[in-house]
Order: sequence, then structure tokens, then C-alpha cells
Amino acid sequence: GLSECPFCGEAAGRELEAHVRARHGHLPGADRGNGEQLYECPMCSLTCTNIQILEEHVDLHLEEQSFSEGGNIRDLELAQQLQTEEDKWQRSEEERREREEFKKLQRQYGLDNSGGYKQQFVKNMEREVDRGRMQPFEYHKRKADMMECLAFGIDDGKTKTSGVIEALCKYYQNENKDVRHVWLSRGVDHFHSSLGDRGWGCGYRNFQMLLSSLLQNSLYNDCLRDTTLVPSIPKIQSMIEDAWREGFDPHGASHFNNRLHSSKAWIGACEIYSLLTSLRIKCQIIDFHKPTGPMGTHPRLFEWVLRYYSTDNEGGAKVVCTSKPPIYLQHQGHSRTVVGIEEKKNKTLCLLLFDPGCPSQEMQKLLKQNSDGTSLKLLRKFVGSLKEKQYQIVAVDGVLSLEEKAARCHASKVLTSEKIP
Repeated sequence: GLSECPFCGEAAGRELEAHVRARHGHLPGADRGNGEQLYECPMCSLTCTNIQILEEHVDLHLEEQSFSEGGNIRDLELAQQLQTEEDKWQRSEEERREREEFKKLQRQYGLDNSGGYKQQFVKNMEREVDRGRMQPFEYHKRKADMMECLAFGIDDGKTKTSGVIEALCKYYQNENKDVRHVWLSRGVDHFHSSLGDRGWGCGYRNFQMLLSSLLQNSLYNDCLRDTTLVPSIPKIQSMIEDAWREGFDPHGASHFNNRLHSSKAWIGACEIYSLLTSLRIKCQIIDFHKPTGPMGTHPRLFEWVLRYYSTDNEGGAKVVCTSKPPIYLQHQGHSRTVVGIEEKKNKTLCLLLFDPGCPSQEMQKLLKQNSDGTSLKLLRKFVGSLKEKQYQIVAVDGVLSLEEKAARCHASKVLTSEKIP
């Protein structure tokens, strides 16, 4: 607003002091009657006996007035400055939190350059020696064995359990309580995580289980002629990198900075799909992206698996050892291998799963001939047991021609899984 002159009421703006001095000379005074001159402040009516004191007093008024006029602007500037500083601090805090979250995720998914299978294997064996749970000679022998297997790119077989499917066939032949039909994949070996991949190797171990079955199926001989033995985890990492170099799933590859070797990187359904397709093995990803039954259950998933196994295997036999490969089953943070499905007499379904987290000692219990079925709880999963929000499966179904492989490679640049509505 414009300031008014206290003498004449004229608008004088920021030049009020100059206006008072120029137009009105010195400030007005009054006679007290005893000859002493009194000077009255035109702004607050204070009277002074000395003209200099009054002028200083009025100067203070004028300064105060000009300060209050500019005050709002200064307050606004100060508020904006404080807000800018606050925003800047918040941004830097967010960036710091994001950096920490990113590092945490990198650690969680094994992308923090802390070494891979070999380094973890050696470190965990050293820990076992320090705790007195492993003799130094055993440490050196196991390290030498591990290095030899890694050099040849093959799994050392130390965590493998064979013969479980055959034992299951025998068990179901004699079981006469409540199983109407059971379908099984043939020849699946169980692999569990070892000292080298504990905590992150489930995807690789499930690939080994799937491959153990494919290697015994003549349909896949041509695709797997370069893979006669089950590869080690570092070798599988190299095979996925090879698939990326061929052009499979560039978006997924960039997530891992195109590198898995010497890392503890978790892999999932997309990496398994890329690897199988690069080997000319025909497969598909099915995405069960939300529950389809009460209490967060997935009955559609069970029905899908039943159709997968029973198509072409509808015969009246109670136990059917099919030529269907096992199924890779993924959910957030873990993956397992479906090796079969039971249909009970009351029509309920039960999946049979090999879990890489289940140790060999437990799996060995399934090999006992006189099994009463109690060990089967390791494998059995009813509808109420699978209650994660989302599941993905990778199912193998034949062989691709070179042209089909090239087409799938091209399509994987915008890879989307088939969603079950």
C-alpha cells in the first residue's frame, strides 16, 4: 500500500521521509504558554521539547513503516527459502533411502558383487572348519572336488536323490485308501541347495530337476546333445547369459546387468523360459496372477496341472507314469518343481512337489520300500497349502524348430506370460 503523509494526507509511498522534509520543512511545534516550545509527533502525538529528539523519533516511525511495508515481501522470501531448503533435504533423504533400498535389493537378489557359488561354498566350508564341524582334510578334498566339477561345468551330485518317483509308483500301486488316480513325471531326480547356493539357488536347483527328467526322455535327445550331464549352477548361469546374448528377454537381462556368473542372483520363470527356449525346448509361462478360490486359494492352478498330466494319459490305470516333464512353479521369493498330481476318491486334488529346500536326508525317507505314506507329507500340497498371491509356472511341451525358436526369441523382446483370468 501507499503511505500517507501525516501532515497533508498526500500519498507519498516509499518516499514518505523525503516528502515530509521537502514539503513541510521541520516538524510542527506549539507554544506551552510559558515561552517554551513544544514539538508534537504527527504520528503518535508524543510531545518533545527538543526539535532534534522529535526528528529522530519521527525517523524511527518512518523506518518502522517502510520495514512493515517490505516485511510481507521479506517474510514470503524467507518462507520460500525455508521451503526450498526443506524440499532439498527431503529429496536428498529420499535419494539416500532409495540408494539404501537399491543396495538391499542388490544384496537380496545377489547382485552386490559379493561373489557367487564358488566363493560362498568356500566361505561356508571355512566356517564349518572354524566351528569344528569339518576336518581340514575334508575341507581340502571337497574344495578340490568342487573346483574339478566347476571346471567341467557339471553338478557334483552331492545333493541329488534319485529313485523317488519309482518309490512313489510302488507306494501308490499298494495304496488303497483314498487315492483314485495319480499321475507322475518320469525320472525326476531331487536336488537340494548346498553350501554354495543356500538362500538363493532354488531356481537353478529346479532347473536341474526338470533337466534330469528331460535327459531321460528321448524326445529331447537332439536339443540336449551338448548337455549329457546335469550342469552345475555356475554353468547354468553361463547358459542363461548365452540365451541373453542370442537376444532372449533383453528387458530381463538388463535387470541383471547381463551378468549372472560369479553372482548370487536369484532367477525366476522368465530366465527358465529363456534358457529352455534357447535350447529349442518348447515351453510356456502361465501366470496365475490372482487367487481363484476362497481364502486366497488357487484351484485353477490345480485344475491346470491336472489337465496337463491327464491329457493323453486318461487310461483307467490308477498310477500313470507319464512322459510329461515336471513343471517349474514360481512364487514370490521361492520356486519348486511339480512332479505329479493326486486325484482323491472325493475328487479333491493334491500336488506333489519337490522342494529344493528339503534336504537329502529327508528325501531318502521316501525311498524306503515299506513306506506307510507318512513321508509323503514332504511332497503333498492341497489347495489350502498354496496361498501366495501369485504363481507362475513354466511347462515344457515338446521341441521347437529353428524357425520357431527364432520367432520366440523375437517375441521375448516383449515377453508377456499367458494370464489365467
